[in-house]
Amino acid sequence: MSEVYRTRRTRLRERCNASGSAAALVTRPANVRYLAGAAPQGAVLLLGKHEDLLVCTGPPDDRPSQGRLDEALRVQALPSLGGDPAVAAADLAEGQRADSLAVEEHHLTVARHRAIRSVVPRLRLSDLGGAVEQLRVVKDEEEISCLRIGAEIADQALGELLESILVGRTERHLALELERRLVDHGADGPAFATSVATGPNAGRRGHRPTDRRVEEGDFLSVCLGATYRGYRCEIGRTFVIGTSPADWQIELYDLVFAAQRAGRESLAPGAAYRDVDRAARQVLDSAGHTEGLPALTGHGVGLEIDEDPQLAPSAMGKLDACVPVTVEPGVHLPGRGGVRIDDTLVVRPEADGGPELLTITTKELLAL
Repeated sequence: MSEVYRTRRTRLRERCNASGSAAALVTRPANVRYLAGAAPQGAVLLLGKHEDLLVCTGPPDDRPSQGRLDEALRVQALPSLGGDPAVAAADLAEGQRADSLAVEEHHLTVARHRAIRSVVPRLRLSDLGGAVEQLRVVKDEEEISCLRIGAEIADQALGELLESILVGRTERHLALELERRLVDHGADGPAFATSVATGPNAGRRGHRPTDRRVEEGDFLSVCLGATYRGYRCEIGRTFVIGTSPADWQIELYDLVFAAQRAGRESLAPGAAYRDVDRAARQVLDSAGHTEGLPALTGHGVGLEIDEDPQLAPSAMGKLDACVPVTVEPGVHLPGRGGVRIDDTLVVRPEADGGPELLTITTKELLAL
């Protein structure tokens, strides 16, 4: 894997050099992990003029869930626990005779930025911007393999929940059980806070579980994800509890399913982000659901659960192959509940079979 990380750092260095920066300081943890293999708490990565260094407050943690550090990368531990690795790294860059340093201004606090300037006043600071995030958009097959395993774990956890008795249990209890099952099946942990929503809460994006108990006839919507070797996936499904679905539930479910299918089928290399969003959104719009729809139809996933690209009405850009994204339309009817269906897929060309579905739990409207 050392070659993979070295290649990633080389690509970033080429971007920095092209913009006139001799060195770069990476502080955002997910970006550090992407370039170094691991991101110990508080660690930063210096892409130096002559040598790359991981600067941290102490020896790196060797737990597998924290990643495996690139063995070719030298680690510089601070002599004092009170020091700031970012400030120390800037000082090291100046020591390598760099005259400029690109920093992640979107991640650095103002206080930290000022501290760096005070230590290296002669070093010209520039903005690295989202350069690393842009490199992270297209995944290699090793990254996709981690996402695929994470999706399998999430599918397993959800499948086991569906086989248990649900009536009378609270949203909060079900969410905690799902997160425990994720770990039992080999996940590092949940990819985000698990959402379980019942009855009038169902279908709300990002709903935080409450003490409301599952009742007969409820919609039950679940959204969960697993983290595996740092990579995060997402799945969301909606079910009916205990009885045959009511006509309005079937109608609403079929509508959201049609929107989700339209979004999935529009995923292809070269497809505009906004066109994927439009494909799903217009199905809901045409049925009169124009108010209260989610701000986006989906987003990228990887070392963070919400990455670029954003599949939204105003998003600029086009999809590439090997980009994992979610497609997650939903409709919530105030006071009644709603439906959300959410999959993680990898964009693939038609010659390779089209979009690869990672989350495979049935999307049939089940009565549990």
